Amino acid sequence: MLLKTFFIQSVLNWYHIYGRKNLPWQKNKNIYKIWISEIMLQQTQVKTVIPYFKKFIKKYPNIQSLSKASLNEILYIWSGLGYYKRAKCIYLTINIIKNKHNGKFPESYLDIINLPGIGRSTAGAILSFSLNYHFPVLDANIKRVLIRLYKININNINYQINKKLWLIIDNLIPIHNTGKFNQAMMDLGATICILKKPKCILCPIKKICLSFTKKQKTIFIPTKYFKKKNKKKKIKKKILILQKKEKILLKKNTKYKIWKDLFILPMFKNKIKLFYWIRKNKISWKSIRNIKKTKYNLSNIKLHIHVILIKIKLKIKKNKKKIWYNILKPKKIAIPSTIKKIINMI
Repeated sequence: MLLKTFFIQSVLNWYHIYGRKNLPWQKNKNIYKIWISEIMLQQTQVKTVIPYFKKFIKKYPNIQSLSKASLNEILYIWSGLGYYKRAKCIYLTINIIKNKHNGKFPESYLDIINLPGIGRSTAGAILSFSLNYHFPVLDANIKRVLIRLYKININNINYQINKKLWLIIDNLIPIHNTGKFNQAMMDLGATICILKKPKCILCPIKKICLSFTKKQKTIFIPTKYFKKKNKKKKIKKKILILQKKEKILLKKNTKYKIWKDLFILPMFKNKIKLFYWIRKNKISWKSIRNIKKTKYNLSNIKLHIHVILIKIKLKIKKNKKKIWYNILKPKKIAIPSTIKKIINMI
């Protein structure tokens, strides 16, 4: 009991001096803003999220304004942040809130955890940070702190480790100052107990950390991380820039998993399929040339692309899935940052 009390108090004392207390979503403890921030923070660092969060909240300051947004509008403001499934989860959630919760973000754990894109840790973060409810958080930063603190062998099955870590954090979480404790643990993992070369000398709990030995001042660093890094899948694509003066053709992607529901340049498996598509659409061109062969790393994909520019005489007909995009007067549509980079080549 004394050890647990020492641990909690040490972490909270450290947080009061060194913790992050001025993040934009921490102001006023608004449950709507904390929900948006927690979805954005999934698999994305704080420094990357901050400008996107500010832009999102400026456009949609509350649930009422967000409930009027279309999926395309949400995807547009999300463009560049990646992992677009999160934006779709926000769109699905806002419709559930509108239809089932009278336009108010729910404050019940069971209601929140059943919303799209929200698991146990995210639900705990939303409720503890906004209402100080007694729910733990277990993100990658906190997992790292606990694994080192208890010197846990992480060569076991991932599920078994997570189960053990949930039992530990459930036992450690204080009844009072739950939100501050969760934030303190996240900050400790993000700034002190980092993956490579942790700053143990600055750690408030080094005295009880089993991975820190007093005599040799050495650190036990697990050789494997909690999740095995999947090998990036290599994908080769031919990407077509079909240009008529200042306009290029964009298609709404309903075919590929990557960039689903976003507007992209026509993409093909190989040159045969590309030219078959040109022939099928009866496209006559002025000129054709290879622009560039390049590579992009996208989460779990290595994208190898060959960009081909074709300048055409007449535009093909547009429809709901095809638009002519003016590169000098761009429309507000959701375009992946990789596609924007390719467009900028011309």
